[in-house]
Amino acid sequence: MPLTMDRQGTVLREVAPAQFALAHPEQKEEPLTLAVALIRDLRRTAPCSPSQEELPRAWWADIRHEEVAWWQEGWKPTPAPAPPTQPKLIPIVTTAEQIDALTLARSYIQRWPAQENVIKDFLLPLGLDINHGFAKTPVINSEVSKKREALEKRSANVARWGEAARVKAHRASTLSTKLWKQTKERSEQLYRALNERIWELEAQGMSSYQLRAESKKLKAEADAELEPLWQRVSRVRENSHRESTKHERYCREQRELLRALEDLAANERLMYELDHRKDQMMTVCKLALANLAMWVRDRFFPSTYAHATWQRLQPFFRLPGRIQWGHETVHVSLRPFNNRQLSRDLLAICQRVNEIQPRLPDGADCSFYIRPLDPLAETLIMRPLSRFVAARRLPPFHWLVGFYRNIL
Repeated sequence: MPLTMDRQGTVLREVAPAQFALAHPEQKEEPLTLAVALIRDLRRTAPCSPSQEELPRAWWADIRHEEVAWWQEGWKPTPAPAPPTQPKLIPIVTTAEQIDALTLARSYIQRWPAQENVIKDFLLPLGLDINHGFAKTPVINSEVSKKREALEKRSANVARWGEAARVKAHRASTLSTKLWKQTKERSEQLYRALNERIWELEAQGMSSYQLRAESKKLKAEADAELEPLWQRVSRVRENSHRESTKHERYCREQRELLRALEDLAANERLMYELDHRKDQMMTVCKLALANLAMWVRDRFFPSTYAHATWQRLQPFFRLPGRIQWGHETVHVSLRPFNNRQLSRDLLAICQRVNEIQPRLPDGADCSFYIRPLDPLAETLIMRPLSRFVAARRLPPFHWLVGFYRNIL
């Protein structure tokens, strides 16, 4: 079933249900049945084993007929064929007996971006997830560059070694042919002389017994002389075969290295160098602000705010008020909340501050108190609007002006 599609309607991911039995170590007769939602990601591939039809008979089987002469001088290697791949499979296993593969896959995928993070929840309102600016400059991918440099160096060495092995194999083959011809000619000369000697002895009337003995003796002498020559021919041929095999192995490795270079270039990711000094400075400032807020919360707020986040503390820090600077004391008057619970918490905060008596950097004491409301505004806050108008018996315009005068 289609799981994910792009805007054009092309299927990017598919999902299929499946089941299999898992052997239980303690209950072998009753295996554990597991359900699987198998996701096939068509955008990502994974290597797979080639089939019998895809297996080449030789490493040069995919090269054109006129380019197969790898043993000749001037042969240009081509990249080896890419290994077969298939879409990547992602199994999601569950012990549920009956599952909806589509629902299970979607619920599991949604867990990835929905992880809980307490620090992020506290600092997110402060804007810590925002980049304040950085300079982005494209740079060389150092890891890919190292791999490419190593592959290119290995390819150059293998090409040089292969050419040297080809030259040695060619020389050994030429020498082997030359020595074989020389040994063959020498063998023919010796056996021709042997036959002539036998014919001479036969013409002189030597008996057959003596002729056989003389023939064996002459043949042993000829074989003794030819044995080192044939051994030398065999050694040169073995050397030629060894160098030819080495040359073939180097040619094959060249194609594999070229394939590795192409795969590396296809999977290379563009890297950037970020100059985020400005962002780091702003992050330090915001972290200092967050630490200050947490310090104030732990030192002056009631115990009910021990785990409060910035969203809950924000109304207290944005509360309007007045500051009166004295010679030795700084008085801060805060406007109370319209909410009774928040006002009680604010009163507890002020009492806590006055008990601790914190000092400012210049040595002045700091005291907090709540500015009392005007009776008109307090009555308006604590009573419904209709009851307030009925009790004061004032035109709407007059109580509205008095209310805004106290608020502003």
